Amino acid sequence: MNIPNSITISRIFLVIPIIYLLYQPEKYYQWVAFGIFLLAAATDWLDGYLARKLNQITELGKFLDPLTDKILVIAPFLVLIERQQIPAWAVLIIIVREIVISGWRVNPSLVKQDNISGANMWGKLKTVMQIIAISFLIMPLSGLWQSIGLIFFWLALILTIISGVIYLIPNSTSSILETEK
Repeated sequence: MNIPNSITISRIFLVIPIIYLLYQPEKYYQWVAFGIFLLAAATDWLDGYLARKLNQITELGKFLDPLTDKILVIAPFLVLIERQQIPAWAVLIIIVREIVISGWRVNPSLVKQDNISGANMWGKLKTVMQIIAISFLIMPLSGLWQSIGLIFFWLALILTIISGVIYLIPNSTSSILETEK
C-alpha cells in the first residue's frame, strides 16, 4: 500500500468521527466535526498530488479516490437531511448521479463505450461545491451562514446534474460546448 492510497483510505475512516461528532449536541463537538471534515476534504487534494508527484498512480487509487469522495460527501448529507436542513429528494438526485457514474466507470461496456473519461472540470467543481456546502451547513452557526450553505448546496445540486449529463452524453455535450467557444 503506497502513501497516496493510505491517505485515501484514511479519508474513509475520518467519516466515522465526523458523523459521531455531528450527533453531539454541544457546539464544541460540531466545530471539531467541521475541522475533521475540512482535513478529510484536504486529503482528497493531497493524495492525488502525491500520487502524481511520486509516480504512484494505481488502479486501486483510481477506484478508491472517487469512492471515498462519495462517502465523505453523502454521509454528512444524510445527517443534514435528518436535521431537516436540506431536502431528501435533492440528496437522492446526488446519490443517484454518483451511483450511475460509478457504475458506468466500473463497466463502460454496458453503455457501449470504449473510453470512459475520469472526472472533468464539471465533476471536480461539483465536488468542491458539495464540500463547501457541507462545510457551511455543519458549522454550528445560524442565520446568514446557513443561508450561504443552502445557496452552495443548490449550486452543488445544479453542478451535479450538469456534470452527470456531460459525463453520460459526452459526444453531444462536448460538441455543444465547443460550438459556444
